[in-house]
Amino acid sequence: QVQLVESGGGLVQAGVSLTLSCAASGRTFSNRDMGWFRQAPGKDREFVAAITWEGRYTYYTDSVKGRFTISRDNAKNTVYLQMRSLEPEDPAVYYCAASRAQRGPTYSIVYYSAKSNYDYWGQGTQVTVSS
Repeated sequence: QVQLVESGGGLVQAGVSLTLSCAASGRTFSNRDMGWFRQAPGKDREFVAAITWEGRYTYYTDSVKGRFTISRDNAKNTVYLQMRSLEPEDPAVYYCAASRAQRGPTYSIVYYSAKSNYDYWGQGTQVTVSS
């Protein structure tokens, strides 16, 4: 079992930076790929970024490339999402997720962007951007 708790959300002005954290409990965090997803009101939950279990590869949806950075510290059981230059389309509830697979092979972004490949989800943290 993996329990995930996100933090770091809040109200920020457009153009500033914000870093989200996701703290995981359990012994298998370091074996699992991790993803960040977001859900805006009235919209489906969408993929934002992912990082492989060993931290070697990262993946991003096109709208955040160059602005967001996903990273992980397996010693601290924590995954981060650094968000720079926040834009009006970024506000949402941000969720972190842990993969079902452990120490799995590396796949394409199509795999990491699929919600069905993640078994564990946090409760989400709200990010609001003011213009």
